[in-house]
Amino acid sequence: MPALKPRHLCAMAAAVVLTFTAPATAASAASAADSAALREVLFVGNNWDGTADVIKSSGDLARIGRINVVPDKDARMAEINADPIKWIYFMAIRNSVGEGHDQFVDDMYSTPDGRSVVVSRPSFADVVSIDLATGKINWRFKVSGYRADHMAVSPDGTRVAVSASTANTVHVLNINTGQQLGSFATGDKPHENIFSRDGKYIWNMAIGDVNTDSDAPWLDWTKGDRHITVVDATTYKQVKTIDMRDRLNAIGLTDYSDAVRPAVFSPDESKLYFQVSFFNGFFEYDVATDKITRTKTLPKNPATSDERTTMVNDSRHHGLSISPDGSKLCVAGTMDDYATVVNRSTLQEGPLVTASKPYWATVSGDGRSCVVSESGADQVTAIDFATGQKTASVPVGDHPQRVRLGHVAADWTSPSS
Repeated sequence: MPALKPRHLCAMAAAVVLTFTAPATAASAASAADSAALREVLFVGNNWDGTADVIKSSGDLARIGRINVVPDKDARMAEINADPIKWIYFMAIRNSVGEGHDQFVDDMYSTPDGRSVVVSRPSFADVVSIDLATGKINWRFKVSGYRADHMAVSPDGTRVAVSASTANTVHVLNINTGQQLGSFATGDKPHENIFSRDGKYIWNMAIGDVNTDSDAPWLDWTKGDRHITVVDATTYKQVKTIDMRDRLNAIGLTDYSDAVRPAVFSPDESKLYFQVSFFNGFFEYDVATDKITRTKTLPKNPATSDERTTMVNDSRHHGLSISPDGSKLCVAGTMDDYATVVNRSTLQEGPLVTASKPYWATVSGDGRSCVVSESGADQVTAIDFATGQKTASVPVGDHPQRVRLGHVAADWTSPSS
């Protein structure tokens, strides 16, 4: 969710799989038939438009269609205008983090059957499921508080976790019905959620108050309680918390923020790579030893101010993905207007690919490219993991943010509505 100050609220693609209870032979046949009926795509959330573009998942990223994610806008606005408290929060989002724009789509995931897309809508403080054939809403879940943020989908595609940023809560919902299965408390302003690959745990990163101008290191204490919360994904009970403040202090980085922004695990989940507020680079955290093991500082753009109050939602760099084999990291250098592929072994960056406020980084369907959303240019760009060079760009809607891999019907076209 980026934004310049007044800033966007910030800011991992999950594999969606089909599960079957039939005998193995029948299940294989059913799986093949269903796979043939689905098309892998990338969903691009255009936050200020209130739309999601559907584009090819690999290659030239050509646009396939578009979805209106606020078909109920008139009803929601009537509801907000009738409630003074809701109206105050709605206008606060528009005039601060939205830079004068409403935030209509933060995150989205398709259902395993490719029939619906589930969308978190910050300004409407909800999550909705939209039928991809008709464009109509299947269900709506109102989050606690007044703003919905990042989501994550479970490895089996059946559950979706969404951060309720003003309520310090994460809700876990049945992706098909919208029924709440559980919830858990977090630090201040929960942001990114990540399911472990086995589906047993959920990691949530709370980033604190990133919209204030109290950005000087000595005012860091005003930013709130920022920590990682790890919970059991069945009981939603807390397993542990991790505050990077102590880990940063241990390596002498006392002036660095401990607000963990986008993060990505290595394929074996032994390492966590993460960005923090105000820093042009990222860290490597060893899960077993509970220590930060490496720091990577990336180049600064000479044209970018070091003044912290000018940085997108307190984040200088916002967007991180990893190649399927774990050998390369892809970094969105948001305020420095570039994206780059980094060798994970040596931490040597590749070419700095010019990009206009790249906000998010994910992986293409074929695993060969890093795909970044250029929020400042209203386009999505692919960068080859092997060469570090740009291979394709495609125009999308106003202010693209999250990009997620998903599925639609093989013959899908945009809903007429």
